Amino acid sequence: MAAQMLGLAFFNGGMYPQCYSLFGGERRGAPVVSFLRVDEKKILLKCDIKHPHELLYFDSSLINPEEIHSLMAPGGKVLINAAQPDDRMLSLTSYVVGIINATHIARELGLEHVINTAVLGAYCRLTGTPSLKSLVQAVEEMVPAKKELNGKAVEHGYDNLTLL
Repeated sequence: MAAQMLGLAFFNGGMYPQCYSLFGGERRGAPVVSFLRVDEKKILLKCDIKHPHELLYFDSSLINPEEIHSLMAPGGKVLINAAQPDDRMLSLTSYVVGIINATHIARELGLEHVINTAVLGAYCRLTGTPSLKSLVQAVEEMVPAKKELNGKAVEHGYDNLTLL
């Protein structure tokens, strides 16, 4: 859902997004991998993204620094949902690393476990794209409930990003 909202924000900003997800065991809380490709022209490539420029981790327990080093060139951007940075995150010195406590933001706003909108707000600040306005509009268009609260979560995520 987060990749789709982000894709819509890029689309509304005049870009061409391509989004798809891979599911293992389909149950709430199971790890999911989503891919989003964005370009200024139509995307004809139809394959997995093997060497991303950016990675978003919605659960810090999934971070494996060796895997990140094998996938991404130095200078890439990594965004992690975590309350505090740990040694694994601090070891990612070749990358621009952002930390957002999206779990706290979601609970504070009454969204409980719905952290994706806060993470997307932090992503917008970390990368500078899409525009915050475009992202808030996409979120409010796509979320099924609590539209205003999810829009606020985007803004709180944007405002509370910490760079390592």
